Amino acid sequence: MNAPLDPTRLKFLVDTARREALHLLGTTERLFRDEVDAEWVRALDATPELAERVDAFVARFGRLQDNLGDKLIPELRRQLLERPGAALDNLNRMEKLGLLCSVADWVEARNLRNRLVHEYMRDPEEFAGALRRASELVPLLVETYNRISRYSAERFAGASDDWPRPTGDSKSPGPTRARSV
Repeated sequence: MNAPLDPTRLKFLVDTARREALHLLGTTERLFRDEVDAEWVRALDATPELAERVDAFVARFGRLQDNLGDKLIPELRRQLLERPGAALDNLNRMEKLGLLCSVADWVEARNLRNRLVHEYMRDPEEFAGALRRASELVPLLVETYNRISRYSAERFAGASDDWPRPTGDSKSPGPTRARSV
C-alpha cells in the first residue's frame, strides 16, 4: 500500500480556491445588480468603473475555474493515491465522488470562460448573454470548491484546526475546524 502524502500543497490550494471563491462571489453580487443586456454592454465604454468590474468578474471566474480544474482536483487525486488524468477524466472522477455536480456544466463554464476572454465585447448581445450565463454558473464553481473543501478536510486535516472551511460557514474568511458533510 502507498504511504499517504503530505497534504500541505492540497491545503494551500484549498485555501487559495476559498479566497478566489469569496472574491468571485463579491464581484458577482456587485456586477449583476442591474440587468445585463446589450445596451448595458454598450454603456461600458462610458463607465470605466463598471468595465473594470466586468474585467474582475471574467478574471475571477476564469482563475477559480483554472485553480479548481488544473491544480486542486489533480492534487486531490494525488492525495487519494490516484494518478491524475486528462482534465475530462479528472472531472468525471470528481462527479463520481459526488464533488462535482455536472461535468457538462463544467465544460460549458470552461467554454464560456474562453469566450469571455477571447471574444470580449465584439457583439454586445452575445457578450451580455455570456456574462449572464457565467453568473448562473458561479454557484457550480463555488459548490465544487465547498464539496472538495469538506471532503479534503474530512480525509486530510487530521487534528488540524486551521484547515480552510467552505464558503458560507462563517462571515469571516479565516480557517476553521472541518465540519462533516
